Amino acid sequence: MNSQKIFIYEYDVLFNILDEIKENFNFDIINVNKQNFHSFKKDLEDNSLVISKSGEFLSKVDLLIDHGPIKINKLIQEINLKFLKKTFNFQSEILIGNYKLNLNARKISLNKKILDLTEREINLIIFLKKSSNPVKIDKLQKEVWAYGSELETHTVETHIYRLRKKIKENFNDDTFIISSKKGYKIN
Repeated sequence: MNSQKIFIYEYDVLFNILDEIKENFNFDIINVNKQNFHSFKKDLEDNSLVISKSGEFLSKVDLLIDHGPIKINKLIQEINLKFLKKTFNFQSEILIGNYKLNLNARKISLNKKILDLTEREINLIIFLKKSSNPVKIDKLQKEVWAYGSELETHTVETHIYRLRKKIKENFNDDTFIISSKKGYKIN
């Protein structure tokens, strides 16, 4: 079985066409209707698409074909594009404790609060998260800022101070980045 699934909702003609040529695809095709759609809701994941010709369940429909005939290669192209977009969006979110870090939008969120971040702040958070031990300033200079010893340590400290301040003001969290004699660490 393939990991990607396409649920064809109330569109038997399309299902029959795709089912005949399914060996050419990298996804499974599942025919659903009003009666069995609710049993498939739990299967609707990041690696699945819902195609329909009806606006019913529009919040769940990824590809709506409500116009005349469509060329099969154009349809396959649209399906593949939708899967790529879903994969890209799925891979862009990283969990950091209770926070969600969206790399594409450069935002960090907790519950319904959202904070805009700079690219440098994102790189700093990711680097600290990947490190199992506290990270010293000189290592942050080299790895995050890509500078040698000529960069003043105040630059790194100032960025961390500002990031901690933003996190504290927006999420009331003053323990997101912990500092110690050994360096900085994401809590």
